Amino acid sequence: MPLHRCRTHAAPLEGAATDESPNTSLYGEQLMPAQEDKVTHDEMANAIRALAMDAVEKAKSGHAGLPMGAADIATVLFAKVLKYDAAAASWPDRDRFVLSAGHGSMLLYALLYLTGEPSMTIAELQRFRQLGSRTPGHPEYRHTPGLEATTGPLGQGLAMAAGMALAERMLNAEFGLVVDHHTYVLASDGDLMEGISQEAIAIAGHLQLNRLIVFHDENHISIDGPLSLADSVDQVKRFQACNWNAVRIDGHDRKAILRAIRKAQKSDRPSLIACKTTIGFGMPTKAGTSKAHSDAPGPEEIAGARRNLNWPYEPFVIPEPILAAWRKAGKRGRARRKAWNTALNVLPMAQREEFERRLRGDLPASFGEAVIAYKRKLAEDRSPIATRKASQATLEVLANVVPELLTGSADLTPSNNTKVAATPDIGPSSYAGRYIHWGVREHGMAAAINGIALHGGFIPSGSTFLTFSDYCRPALRLSALMGIRAIEVFTHDSIGLGEDGPTHQPVEHLAALRAMPNMLVFRPADQTETLECWQLALQAKTSPSIVALTRQNLPSVRFDFTPENLSAMGAYELAPADGGPAKVSIFASGSEVSLALEAQRILAARQIFARVVSVPCMDLFLAQDRDRRQKIIGDAPVRVGVEAAVRQGWDAIIGEDGIFIGMTGFGASAPYKDVYNYFTITPEAVAEAAMRRCNSLRVLK
Repeated sequence: MPLHRCRTHAAPLEGAATDESPNTSLYGEQLMPAQEDKVTHDEMANAIRALAMDAVEKAKSGHAGLPMGAADIATVLFAKVLKYDAAAASWPDRDRFVLSAGHGSMLLYALLYLTGEPSMTIAELQRFRQLGSRTPGHPEYRHTPGLEATTGPLGQGLAMAAGMALAERMLNAEFGLVVDHHTYVLASDGDLMEGISQEAIAIAGHLQLNRLIVFHDENHISIDGPLSLADSVDQVKRFQACNWNAVRIDGHDRKAILRAIRKAQKSDRPSLIACKTTIGFGMPTKAGTSKAHSDAPGPEEIAGARRNLNWPYEPFVIPEPILAAWRKAGKRGRARRKAWNTALNVLPMAQREEFERRLRGDLPASFGEAVIAYKRKLAEDRSPIATRKASQATLEVLANVVPELLTGSADLTPSNNTKVAATPDIGPSSYAGRYIHWGVREHGMAAAINGIALHGGFIPSGSTFLTFSDYCRPALRLSALMGIRAIEVFTHDSIGLGEDGPTHQPVEHLAALRAMPNMLVFRPADQTETLECWQLALQAKTSPSIVALTRQNLPSVRFDFTPENLSAMGAYELAPADGGPAKVSIFASGSEVSLALEAQRILAARQIFARVVSVPCMDLFLAQDRDRRQKIIGDAPVRVGVEAAVRQGWDAIIGEDGIFIGMTGFGASAPYKDVYNYFTITPEAVAEAAMRRCNSLRVLK
């Protein structure tokens, strides 16, 4: 498809201050006066297009279509609007830019190079999608400096951006104008077809997150062909129905783009700017078609694009005037950053120190003392309690000493027990609270929590039933991949929830979540372990955590006070064998630990010495070195694992020949004690199985 208009004689890019751009900033410093640049907008945009198609062609894979189609949007945003300093990628009050359509990663890499990110070089662009490069196929947080999030699974970036925008408003409510920035998103047609997008835009619209501005790269092309094959939604009307300001513009008209952004910046609601674009803009035969979406364009297509774009330069060559114009754009925010530093230093010392602590992610100095004091109190409390209620009691203590801790629920507040006195509601009229009602939007909740964690300043947690972690899984996986401190409280963690039956009784979920690298899955057995698991989750700066909690009451299993966090090893000997060397080791987690202790007593009455090992976090246990693991596992000839879930994962502890008492299918609807009896997950079943194995191995003689 040929270009729809000539692009070789456009007007120069506007200066930093125009009638659409105020000449003073938020912090009161004077911005640069208007000036005429010799380099045109088109030349700057075509630099993005050229780098994208050259990198994809060299790699023989990738997605040049989106960067070429969205280059005008990116050029206006980065050269005219975005508040950032390329020399200080982690400036706390920078505007955030999230490429939700992460397959178009060369757009980001080109922008990072052009604006002057020190680590992004031409050599890195030439190594696009190669092992060890800073330019992987999809953007990876922490791997490439200057990126705000790992994106690629469509819809996730949009939902994370909603969390970032919410974090900005909450920090602003707490610390004032030292937090005053926007979050921008570039989303594709595919992003907006994913179901999570509806959850995200509903959340943002309800909370009136007016600092969130989304560019919809509306090229009406998907991998299969024209978007009309599968979709006919008017996205502008859809967003408007969700309480957004939404407009449609020509995505190749720099003036229209700038006007739309300036208007969105003044909105009292989040904004969608639907930008009609041509995918693969500049390609002679593939532009505007699904063939432009991915894979190497080919030498002939590249040559034709160079002619169409009036770009006669060699691959990966950016002429000095064009590069200089981009590097100048990368320094646009330097004066604003310096003014922000001055504004930060004007804050009262205590407030500034608290703000800086929060951004570093350090826990308050009083945190450890609060944990110890509460643990001492729990040692005197033997009353049975569900761990979801024990968690709520823990939050009543910890939320008072960790002001950055946010809690919330996906419309299960009375069941998840994550709301406490110190966490008042957050809503569209007040961002000063600490409790978020996410509605029945588990996926959007988990992704937005990722965004809050990425933004910084808070430790976010959300909650739902464990069985509904299935709805959250793509976002959970990204939190683990990014290595961020995001916490999910999943209650009703087994067949122990009883009457709601197999649809709500998780059996495979613990195994599935434990299979995820860098995800800490905690399943505490009583009040003390619940406190310890929360402590570990809050301390884990580079791993997300799941705290799986019971609906049913459990007896206390820890009676003696110790300042040491016994759960930190992932597993520990809770009850040693009494009377002689252990013939049986019983390993259990959560609600089944008390069951294991009762089985130990049954075996003791039969002169079979058994020990009980609590396993509150299998992930932490398996991360220990071999000697430590073996010391905890012990040398008893009979090993038994007990968990009201499937066996998968337990062989690492009990061995392939170990006995497992648990589930092999789905649950049933009945009072929880009846369900446990029906599936023979009982102390008697554990003891009988252990005794039979002892007899078969003749270990009792």
